[in-house]
Amino acid sequence: MSRRRTSTLVAAALLTVGLAGCSGGAAPTVRSAPTPPPKATAPTPRVPAGHAPTQAFAVGVRQLKLNRDGDRSLPVTLWYPARGAAGGTPERSAPAATGRFPVVMFSHGLGARPEDYQLLLSRWAAAGFVVAAPRFPHTGTGGDGNVLDVLNQPADVSYALTQVLALDAKAGDPLRGRLDAERVAAAGHSAGGVTTIGLFTAGRDERLDAGIVFAGTALGVGTAFAGAAAPQLFVHGEADEVVNYAAGKAVYDAVPWPKAMLSLPNGDHGRALLTDGKALRVVSDTTVEFLRWTLYGDAKAKDRLPADATRGDLATLDDHL
Repeated sequence: MSRRRTSTLVAAALLTVGLAGCSGGAAPTVRSAPTPPPKATAPTPRVPAGHAPTQAFAVGVRQLKLNRDGDRSLPVTLWYPARGAAGGTPERSAPAATGRFPVVMFSHGLGARPEDYQLLLSRWAAAGFVVAAPRFPHTGTGGDGNVLDVLNQPADVSYALTQVLALDAKAGDPLRGRLDAERVAAAGHSAGGVTTIGLFTAGRDERLDAGIVFAGTALGVGTAFAGAAAPQLFVHGEADEVVNYAAGKAVYDAVPWPKAMLSLPNGDHGRALLTDGKALRVVSDTTVEFLRWTLYGDAKAKDRLPADATRGDLATLDDHL
């Protein structure tokens, strides 16, 4: 089979991934794949034991204007713990709360933007995490919809992570001294789930301690999980009309590290992430406990995770953490 034919098939298959259909146009150049990383090591989480914050934070929000290699615009939205009373809407450029907080890189779905996920991501920030979400140049809102560019996105996330972590030492930046570079996770939905899986396979970023994959598939990035162990949480609706539940489960089954899969029997491709309601509360509470365990080393959060996941009979949890 010719290289062109193979690329066409990959692109066509990736059309099934995301929140919306893609527009026409020529496919962008796919950058050279990185050297295959080392094989996965023993499944022992790297974050030392600790305690997550017990209080809820107010949430601040701001944007960074990034550009990788001069031709990949990557505006990044940041949600972060802020000073003030918890429970309100995110406040633009609010002063950061006191403390050092783990970082979560979030990747959006096809045709989406980071702000679409604010209900979930602001809950992570309120729990004590800095969430950084780039808008990708081709698969984000306003892009040309070329889904083949998903294969370039793991490198985009790694670049954005480097720039975000640099804020910790940047004089005058509101997040100076607030970012914990030793506690980092990646998460993503749909095409962003593909991106996230890629960060633990061919595009392994060794700075990542954990991953959360919402409605994702390994199409294009493979299941050769590599490097140091990084616990994974998969979240997938069993009635997903875009990325078949079995496709997500197959990737989950290939993860060689501590892992869990939150399955929503009546869940579709993404409503539980975008719409406030009981399903979002189950998803947000479960993911918060997972992040508290994997990034703060909070063993009590790990113990609470099964109860949060199965509250109200909205979901089931396959737990191998």
